[in-house]
Amino acid sequence: MIVDLPDTTTSNVSKTLIKIREEGGAVALGRVLTLIIATTLGQEEEVIEAANEASREHPMRVIVVSTADPDHPHADAESRLDAQIRVGGDAGASEVIVLRAYGETASDEEGLVTALLLPDAPVVVWWPGTAPDVVSTSPLGRIATCRITDSSAAGDPHEALLHLAETYAPGDTDFAWTRLTLWRAQLAAALDQPPYEPVDSVEVSGAPDSPSTVLLAAWLRLQLDAPVQHDLTARQRGLSGIHGVQLHRASGTIELVRDMPDVATLRQPGEPTHDLALPRRNLRDCLAEELRRLDPDELYGKVLTQGLPLLESEEREAAIR
Repeated sequence: MIVDLPDTTTSNVSKTLIKIREEGGAVALGRVLTLIIATTLGQEEEVIEAANEASREHPMRVIVVSTADPDHPHADAESRLDAQIRVGGDAGASEVIVLRAYGETASDEEGLVTALLLPDAPVVVWWPGTAPDVVSTSPLGRIATCRITDSSAAGDPHEALLHLAETYAPGDTDFAWTRLTLWRAQLAAALDQPPYEPVDSVEVSGAPDSPSTVLLAAWLRLQLDAPVQHDLTARQRGLSGIHGVQLHRASGTIELVRDMPDVATLRQPGEPTHDLALPRRNLRDCLAEELRRLDPDELYGKVLTQGLPLLESEEREAAIR
């Protein structure tokens, strides 16, 4: 069911939610968190679909705050709030509240959502596009337990990562890190086998617009304490994301290379070659994983604030030499 509330107020939205609950049953029962999605006008449906799919694992209330970017035709529109409530089959296992804010109304994001938050439940904020300059001190970030960004959506993903490192606060996370989970698991499993030799050096390659490749290199540098070279090129038939990793040891090289979009090849000395399913993770998978843990991801924080600067410093030194 979809209920449209044009030119409304958050108070009216709240009253309508209560009315829907009374007429159709306890809609909010079992909701475990509030997910706030901060996006731009016209970009709501893809992220709502991802949230609906993730809600089958994490029943929640989804509040979409949609505002105009500075270049949008409605950026200077008269102050107004148009709302929409979706429940039942139109909202997966969640209830979705879409708030389209125009003009001055859009400037108070925290005020828009405060009355609609589930009581005594964690709040997660997700910026699928452009994130605030400092997410932890932004109007929505201040009220959140967990703050999710996606540096791959930035014009310069590498610079976006460096900025996230400078402004990091516990509770911040980024989908560029979430997309690494399968890669990290496969590489850890490969190293968790005899002969248990130290890794002497590492090579990581990926597409030019892949912040995940940089984070993977930073993670390996931090965890293995070995020199890491990362090559961001587009030479592998236009493949996006991470292309491959080589771990050099005395007994030979472990290679995990993705030559096709969804399949990676694992080569190890003295072992048969294996083809592994390693697809690029979609928004639903990334969001569902982040919602499984709402405490600060300490490893991500270390990789971002320690591993990434170390990687950058060694790269600059190598360039000077």
